[in-house]
Amino acid sequence: MAVSATSTRVLGTEHKKRVAVGSAVGTTVENYDFIGYGTAAALYFGDAFFPDSDPTTALLLSFGTLGIGFAARPLGGIIGGYLGDKIGRRPVLITSLLIMGVATVLIGALPTYETVGILAPILLVTVRVIQGLAFGAEWGGAILMTYEHAPWKRKGAFTAIPQAGFPLGLLLANLAFLASASLPGSWAWRVPFLLSSVLIVAGMYIRLKVEESPDFEDAKHSGELVKNPLAQVVRQDWRNLVRAFGLRIAETAGYAVSITFVTSYVQQNDLAERPQTILAIVIAALLGFPATLLWGRLTDRVGRKPVYAFGTALMLLFGIPMFLLLNTGQLGAIIAVFVIAFTLCQNSLAGAQGAWFAELFSTATRSSGASLAYQLAAVVSGFTAFWAVSLYDTYGWVGPAVLFMVYGAIGLIATLATPETNGPAHRAEIERATAAALAHSEATHSEAPSAASTTRS
Repeated sequence: MAVSATSTRVLGTEHKKRVAVGSAVGTTVENYDFIGYGTAAALYFGDAFFPDSDPTTALLLSFGTLGIGFAARPLGGIIGGYLGDKIGRRPVLITSLLIMGVATVLIGALPTYETVGILAPILLVTVRVIQGLAFGAEWGGAILMTYEHAPWKRKGAFTAIPQAGFPLGLLLANLAFLASASLPGSWAWRVPFLLSSVLIVAGMYIRLKVEESPDFEDAKHSGELVKNPLAQVVRQDWRNLVRAFGLRIAETAGYAVSITFVTSYVQQNDLAERPQTILAIVIAALLGFPATLLWGRLTDRVGRKPVYAFGTALMLLFGIPMFLLLNTGQLGAIIAVFVIAFTLCQNSLAGAQGAWFAELFSTATRSSGASLAYQLAAVVSGFTAFWAVSLYDTYGWVGPAVLFMVYGAIGLIATLATPETNGPAHRAEIERATAAALAHSEATHSEAPSAASTTRS
């Protein structure tokens, strides 16, 4: 993070807050759409699209369609990242949100197996792939727009704002499913998808007002844009791609076990009623929103690496206790599992990712590098719920518990192997640059009145 920018860049652009909020609204909408699918897959889609299968097979098939969407995300990340480095972050942000919204509304309108037979799951998979492509393209643009508008001293705090769109989207999606649970028939899962149209309109309105990234504009005007950013980042920065891939696996695949799989586990074993399970997720998401913001701020104070080490180490320790608590069948214990897994494990990692991933790559290849690493890991997480069901079927609850711990170990190893981008030396340099920028800004403002009065006289 070289300190060579103007005082405006050091202190962030005048639009930094609007960009952060605009990015957060978009990520909230997209996570509402994408996470809503996970909830529906765990609770409804087995019966709606695979009714002729036994319960375990239907759940596996349902989670398989969930995984297909994740598998499509790397391609979306490649396309979105490439275009973000070539034509700008803003067009990718707007287009990805529009496509995601249309696909989600279509899910709410799909015919079931009972109506059109085998065509129903085919249509579901098709729309799910479109969802995955759009979601894959979205993340890099939202995070990098925020990062590149943010002040140097608060990159972690600002990038945590769009990252907080994840728990907020989770909260809204599960509130919608909680409210619609008593509706008759398929309306219980259709209504939440159809309601996303309201969020899409709000998201598009705000994102259309977001300005392009200043870093991208500078690179464009100075001729620093590279011909093929994807090829360059793979060729020259493959080590950081591998590191970020490992970091991301812990967060997203860990979530797939501790939230997505656990949701179905609680239901299958009659540990809680469906509304109680959704309530537990809602409470975790409600706490997860401020938690993500706080974790992001903490990375600006102590560095990205210590926060990530805490989250991944906790995953290693929490795998077995997580299922022991669930197996009590006590609502308080079940809520505690969701809260710990989400606010401490997942949110600590998500809060650190935005700034850390952006800082691992140069401006010219940042969108391609961060997006590719982020979305490649989504393939693993996309099929994690599927693997967790298979492991549970063979080894009981110990199987998914150990899987959760393995993901924590992968994340911890990646943490130790990744360089700190906001260590004491970095923070001291940023403090000096910020102080100089503030002094320059104050001097400029104090000179302005005298210059104006001289002009009038």
